Amino acid sequence: MNGPQQPAPAADFAGWRSHQQAVVEQALSNWVPADSPARLGEAMRYAVLDGGKRLRPLLVLATAEALGGHAGAALRAACAVELIHAYSLVHDDMPCMDNDVLRRGKPTVHVQFGEAQALLAGDALQALAFELLIPGDGSLPAELSARLCRLLAQAAGADGMAGGQAVDLASVGVALDQPALEAMHRRKTGALLQASVGMGAATAAATRQQLADLAEYGACIGLAFQVVDDILDVTADSATLGKTAGKDAAADKPTFVSLMGLAPAQSYADAVLDRAHQALQRCGLKQADHLHALADWVGRRAS
Repeated sequence: MNGPQQPAPAADFAGWRSHQQAVVEQALSNWVPADSPARLGEAMRYAVLDGGKRLRPLLVLATAEALGGHAGAALRAACAVELIHAYSLVHDDMPCMDNDVLRRGKPTVHVQFGEAQALLAGDALQALAFELLIPGDGSLPAELSARLCRLLAQAAGADGMAGGQAVDLASVGVALDQPALEAMHRRKTGALLQASVGMGAATAAATRQQLADLAEYGACIGLAFQVVDDILDVTADSATLGKTAGKDAAADKPTFVSLMGLAPAQSYADAVLDRAHQALQRCGLKQADHLHALADWVGRRAS
């Protein structure tokens, strides 16, 4: 696999990752309200806090860091994209969708709070994401706020995550070929990961070519993440994953493993991550080590 010429030592990346995860966790705790009526705030905080890899926020922060972006905008964008991700998990786990009872090692929101409260918590998290990108104190330039909102809305909407989930639900029991499977996951999983990179870049002055290369990097991260997710669904147990293992096969959903087989799927994930590294190298960024390390983390993760 082609990596950075001077990769960040694993200990350095682990320390950076742990620090940034703590920063994001604190910011989310500050911004997600606890005092909303009728336990709504409690359900929102349950859905967001104390769990998850925070991959999407890390991609925002690492991209902004590599380009010398606006730190305050990057943190708000990092939290906003995580709120959208959290809302999508709340809704996806509900009985009308994937009907799952375990998420991040604990009962899903609808199991803990009921279906109606889970639906409202997801709605409120989605609204809060965009509120964060338009702070009332004027700390972000209006043009930057608008650009961040547009990137996030496009990634979450009908041509992004929501559209991908619609295709996913319609594909149960359907044998998709590789182009169709990739097209579905570019929306369902990849769009928000790619937007995370794009939002980080939006906080800085990037060239058109850098934006194109970073978009390719983000797209490859999104695709590799899903391939590895499909692999883990059949190789890891529920305790390790923090969610129900084997549910895709049980639901007769098309996956990269069912299409390719286990070993070819892993080889494909490696090849896609290789393309991500190559795209970063073309960018010519001086501080891209953490972005390279995040790509490797996606490929090596155990949950």
